[in-house]
Formats: sequence, structure tokens, C-alpha cells
Amino acid sequence: MTGTSGRLGNDLVPLLRASGHDVVRLVRREPAAPDEARWDPATGSVDPAALEQAEAVVHLAAENILGRWEDPQVRHRIRSSRVDVTRRLAEQLATGRYAPRTLVNAAAIGYYGLGHTDETLTENSPPGQGFLAELGRDREAAAMVAADGGLRVVNLRVGVVQAPDQGMLRFLLPRFRRGLGGRVGRGRRYLSWVTRLDTARACQHVLEHPEVSGPVNAVAPNPVTNAEYTRTLGRVLGRPAVLAVPPFVLRKALGSFAEETLLRSTRALPARLSDTGFTFSFPELEAALRHVLAPSAAGDAGPAPARTVTRTTAASRSRS
Repeated sequence: MTGTSGRLGNDLVPLLRASGHDVVRLVRREPAAPDEARWDPATGSVDPAALEQAEAVVHLAAENILGRWEDPQVRHRIRSSRVDVTRRLAEQLATGRYAPRTLVNAAAIGYYGLGHTDETLTENSPPGQGFLAELGRDREAAAMVAADGGLRVVNLRVGVVQAPDQGMLRFLLPRFRRGLGGRVGRGRRYLSWVTRLDTARACQHVLEHPEVSGPVNAVAPNPVTNAEYTRTLGRVLGRPAVLAVPPFVLRKALGSFAEETLLRSTRALPARLSDTGFTFSFPELEAALRHVLAPSAAGDAGPAPARTVTRTTAASRSRS
């Protein structure tokens, strides 16, 4: 598994190990632990010994997209980490020299991009417009190179993750806690959200179900409008959320990042997950926010309910 030091990796590794599997963490530095192996993203090469008995590779590594993108060098760095690195890894796996027959690639619902309002988006919907849509389309295409070698490829399109130390919620919490929260504009834009726990469980699910391939929306089944989201967050925090932020303020402060994230409308549904029997631990936003913001909650990590845990491996050697 690449990207194990990231937030999703930190959740997924213990989830898989709790299910009885060994996880090999692919690292760029010299391995310093028995469960680590060398991986060079510049070439895509992986220590062959790490993959001799592996069933699957989970590719999570990518440059963080938070911040302004106007600088061409920043865009190039983001693109290289998400597209070029993915292609190199997929090309190595496609050679047939390695044991894994599955590649799960962490993509994003940024694939649907700009140009949507309130229409329902499923895995069959076309890509949208914008930098993130281009990144999503090209990263998924890069991962599909592995299919040339006979691998099953799953592109997991992850929604806006709800965690107090991550992304959108991390940005909003200080403002809402001071009573300065509120909707953006009229609040009609849709948000396709998900918890980190359900993201990790969705990754485990697609590894467990060999009939699943191609794009998979890892989003909660109940997307909400921006107005619904802000009301719910205010209610959970016990703070008023009645202000309205003009979109131009966000555009001026954050540039195209605001345009393609905070001002984007994406009403995506997890059709493939639902069709294959996946059950969300947190299908409703308020329960999800109360969970991740509880004083005892460490982010969104934690074991899945026993009735929904499935068994799988990720760049792992099964003990079975």
C-alpha cells in the first residue's frame, strides 16, 4: 500500500490488520520496519520481494491539493504526483512479473468537475470541466494501464471527507465555533461527503468483491446542499449558522481552488457500492458529524461495526 502515512492510510492499515491480514507499507525512504518495503515513485519500481505473495496493491499516495493552484509549477507538481506516479506504478504491475491481480487507485469525485447543478451523478456520468476533473480523468486512465496486464483495476472516487483535521471541515470549524458560519451564496450547491471510516471500509469492500472494477463512488448515499450542511454543522456545534458568504469572497481569497471545491456542486451517489451490498456506517450527515466531532473521537478512525466488516488484503500477504 502506498501513502500509508496519510490519513486514509492510517485508517485502512489497522482496519485490514484487524481482519487478519499482513499489510506491506510501500515507502520512499529506506525501509526501517519489517512491514515496510522500498518503492520508488520516480520509476514506479517496487521491491519484488514485497509482492511475491501479495494479492492486491492499494495506491493512495498523492500531493495535497489544498491551496492556490495559479502557479504553473504547483499545478505541475500536483499533476505529476497524481498522474505520472500512478502511470509508472501501473506500468510496473502490467508487466506480469508481480503476483498482485488487483489495483485499487484512490481517485476523487473531483472527476465530475464543474458544470453540474442538482443532477444525480453515478459512475456512468461523464467527467466535468476544470483542473480537478482533468486530474481525475487522467489519474484514472493512468491506473487503467494495469488492466493491460490483466489486473482488475478499481478507481475509488472519494467524496469530501468529514474529519476535523482534514480538508473542508478543518477549514470551517474555527469559523463555526465562533458563530461566524453560514452558507455560501444561496446554499444550493450539492456536497457529496463521506467519513474516513466509510472510505476505508469502501476500499476494503472493493478489494473483497472481485466482481467490482472500474470507477466506484465512495460517497455517502445522502448528499446535501450547502445550506443543509451548514445548518447541520451549526446544530451539532450548538452555534448559529445564519451568515451568508458571497462566492466572490472565496474566489478572491482562494482562487481556482475555491471555484473547484467550495463552489462546486456535486450530487454523486454510491451506485456501485450499493449494488454490491455495501452498508455505510454513517449514511446521514448529522450522525457522521456528531461522531467525528465527539471529544473521544480520534478523527474518523475506528473499527467498523462487526456486521459490516469484510475480509481483504491490500498489497498484503494473507494469513489464510
